[in-house]
Amino acid sequence: MTKADAYRVYLETLTPETLAKLSQFVTSDVRFIDPFNDITGVNALRHVFEDMFDSVQDISFNVNALGLDGSVALMSWKFSGTVRGRGFKVDGMSKISFAKDGRVCEHIDHWDSATQFYMRLPIIGSLLSFVRRRISTQGRM
Repeated sequence: MTKADAYRVYLETLTPETLAKLSQFVTSDVRFIDPFNDITGVNALRHVFEDMFDSVQDISFNVNALGLDGSVALMSWKFSGTVRGRGFKVDGMSKISFAKDGRVCEHIDHWDSATQFYMRLPIIGSLLSFVRRRISTQGRM
């Protein structure tokens, strides 16, 4: 099993109980970036995951594809869950860099927060839909 496969399995099976093993997979100064966070350190990353488990029910994280080239892995994934009774699905891609010891030193998540999050909010979503239609090339034809 490659270091990328081991990290994939850890993420796909992550629970509040397995958070205690996080430092086995990431360095103490790991950097994590997503549309809402830009943090450094294993404790900060643990807090992001704890907050996720506190806020989201029925969590599912599945990796669709994984590629490894030297010390960098690219991971295509689907994350889903329920927040306040409403289900959601997010498709994304992660760039994961590994330190010499095989642990993750950088994890950058890329996903479209506008269409997969903000557009689903009641007031903001309507406004973003309007703006999107106005700047769309199809809307200008």
